[in-house]
Amino acid sequence: MNTAPRMIGRVVVVAVIVAMAFGCASAPKKPAGSEAVRAKLTALQNDPSLATQAPVETQQAEKAVVLAETSQPDLELAAHRVLIADRKVETARAQAQAKVADGRRTALNEQSDKAWLDACIREADRAKVDASMAREDSVAQTAAADRARTDATTAQQQAAELQRQLEMLKAQPTDRGLVLTLGDTLFATGRAELTAGASANLDRLGSFLGQYPERTAAIEGFTDDVGSEGSNQALSQRRADSVKGYLIGR
Repeated sequence: MNTAPRMIGRVVVVAVIVAMAFGCASAPKKPAGSEAVRAKLTALQNDPSLATQAPVETQQAEKAVVLAETSQPDLELAAHRVLIADRKVETARAQAQAKVADGRRTALNEQSDKAWLDACIREADRAKVDASMAREDSVAQTAAADRARTDATTAQQQAAELQRQLEMLKAQPTDRGLVLTLGDTLFATGRAELTAGASANLDRLGSFLGQYPERTAAIEGFTDDVGSEGSNQALSQRRADSVKGYLIGR
């Protein structure tokens, strides 16, 4: 294709890049769900039959609830804290119920009431299983949240690396995407073979496309206004093909 005079050997590469944006939202003053978890813990602490049965687990639940009530701008982290606090409250309640059931079993054993003893044993066993499942669920939720934070950090690092590479390539945003001008020294006048000095710019671009294979590029070759329109069009095409072949080889 023909362009303005004296644009000798100029090659423009248009890279269609998907924009990345990270939204920011401010966290509420008190994280959502923290009040409900506080209410569950208060109910446990005010239950005369359970309040003193699992002091260690109840204390751990109290610390988790206080942390969950702390204002946190990271909504994902705030929701994770509320979830962990809820699990710890459930664990404390299950442990307390297991202690109560164990106490009833001891009392009934002393009274030699076999029927009631068997019922309490089953209740205690179920309470222990529930407590164990609550602890395991809490560990699994914590691991999942850690993986989510790691994935988010990785995505941010990848976005920063992409931006750094685009800045190194000196790509300019346009309505067609990001445009990278590779310079006027890729070809000799009237020639379509790449010059020896063309590799530096093309190597950087080839490396970028190799790291992001899902991205696409359109290659446009240009000539000056010397010669006929047909010959210049053919020369432009051969120059674009030369760049394409070099990038594929990279």
